[in-house]
Amino acid sequence: MKKDLRVIISGGGTGGHIYPAISIANEIKLRYPSAEILFVGAQDRMEMQKVPEAGYKIEGLWISGLQRRLTAKNLLFPVKLVKSLWKARDIIKKFRPDVVIGTGGFASGPLLQMAHREKIPTVIQEQNSYPGITNKLLAGGANVICTAYPGMERFFPAEKIVLTGNPVRQDLLDVANKREEALAFFGIDPTKKTVLVLGGSLGARMINRLVEENIKEFGKNDLQLIWQTGSLYYEEYKKYAEKNNVQTFAFLKRMDMAYAAADIIISRAGAGTVSELCIVGKPVVFIPSPNVAEDHQTKNAMAVAEKDAAVVLSESHLEQGFRSIFFPLVEAEDKMQSLSKNIKKLAKPFATANIVDEVEKLITPVS
Repeated sequence: MKKDLRVIISGGGTGGHIYPAISIANEIKLRYPSAEILFVGAQDRMEMQKVPEAGYKIEGLWISGLQRRLTAKNLLFPVKLVKSLWKARDIIKKFRPDVVIGTGGFASGPLLQMAHREKIPTVIQEQNSYPGITNKLLAGGANVICTAYPGMERFFPAEKIVLTGNPVRQDLLDVANKREEALAFFGIDPTKKTVLVLGGSLGARMINRLVEENIKEFGKNDLQLIWQTGSLYYEEYKKYAEKNNVQTFAFLKRMDMAYAAADIIISRAGAGTVSELCIVGKPVVFIPSPNVAEDHQTKNAMAVAEKDAAVVLSESHLEQGFRSIFFPLVEAEDKMQSLSKNIKKLAKPFATANIVDEVEKLITPVS
């Protein structure tokens, strides 16, 4: 790879696009400390804050997605797209990248499109088992498509696909050895089983309601809770931390400790979370969000459940199905062990390194 490597990475809108992008950047910097890395995001999205916090420069495009109904924002979309394409072209001409990497999000479309037009090698990193429309449209011009799930030939050219997995936090790789430290960290009873509840960084109204409705039932089953309510709902649910078996958090900063302490996990099914849970190897009950494009969380969760590696409950059946499924599962030691063993088989702990390996192959060495 070139010594003076220059890379543009575009990924944003949600943490599921941003954190893989940052992980890839960190791996490139680890291998090539002198590499110049520039991020490109949507100018009003969370990447404009999170990327600089990680130590990287970022430029914003005036771009957003199409709404599912007729709105004023939709009327502006063609204008935003044209302006974003022009700015993406200017960024590329000024920065002169050797490779452009897209991890998803609104900005990756214009950027990778213009990179392809300028004959710059491009890499798509697709986190989900069912890709969004942007990556489907970009696939024809991409050099390599790094996927997290098998069977993606349904959506992308087979000769471009490399099954790498999704980048995950490296502190999760040794979670199994952190059990005692985690129990002390949270100050929880080692004789009781611990349920970890995750609704995403902002939280999930339906999951929080579910936990609230079953607070007494968790206690009756001698279960203790580590409950990430999300920042939007913390004030509403923090009162339950007064109970002996419940700890509430707006956001868990030490996810390695939370995973290590857990005996079973209730979670959304975003691509990054699913990849982390495969690494962690604990029994999981997925409650996919129905409010995402292409219903991709359900597809992510089902891809795991089909391997007998997780249980999936839809939001529409929570009231009828949760108690009859969850509490018997916690008591079924053989089933818990089977789920744990099977989900661990799906883990790809070296995904970030594998993706950067593919990036390296695209760069012609300087003689």
